[in-house]
Amino acid sequence: MRNKTALLRWLATVVAIGMLSLSGLPLALGVDFDRLQQVLLSRFGADRVPLLIDWQRMLGEERKAPEMDNLRRVNDFINRRITFDDDMSVWGQNDYWATPTETIGQGRGDCEDFSIAKYYSLIDLGIPINKLRLVYVKAAQTGPAGTFLQAHMVLAYYATPTADPLVLDNLNPQILPASRRSDLSPIFSFNSAGLWQGTGNNASKSNLSRWQDLLARARAEGFQ
Repeated sequence: MRNKTALLRWLATVVAIGMLSLSGLPLALGVDFDRLQQVLLSRFGADRVPLLIDWQRMLGEERKAPEMDNLRRVNDFINRRITFDDDMSVWGQNDYWATPTETIGQGRGDCEDFSIAKYYSLIDLGIPINKLRLVYVKAAQTGPAGTFLQAHMVLAYYATPTADPLVLDNLNPQILPASRRSDLSPIFSFNSAGLWQGTGNNASKSNLSRWQDLLARARAEGFQ
């Protein structure tokens, strides 16, 4: 596992590269909540509409609040209101990346679904895309047989391109700087602008395709 210095250096480099690639991109995306509700009703029924309304209400509160307050509010809401479950139980597939509408419709999801829902929530609150990065990591976990590495995904927030990024995570509900998350070792990161590889690790074509597929499905549901 990389040490803290390597983790910070890699994340800072990734963000600097990402900032250069964002020329011409919109800084925020809108959400068509009427369209989302129609999709939710048609696919999951009326039982999940209250959760969608609560999510919309949460996003509507204090939109001009400081970004740190918005981070905490979104992180707490998704961690509390979505139940963790694996893709096989939820979707009958080994690996499925759900849109926020699908995650709300199921009321449960895995680490990718938590991170993606937080990503879209913060974009709706006006946080620029270039401050957000979904990061695929290996997370050090402790079990009966000792410490092992588990594939995991978190959302990283960068106040500035060179700042120590803050990590929004469902394993650890505290929003902590990456320098205090030595249990995480990054593999690659991405956002709506593109995907970046970490040193010595190549992002597979299937992962990039999965993200592009999710973006297209999200747009069809009402995420602009």
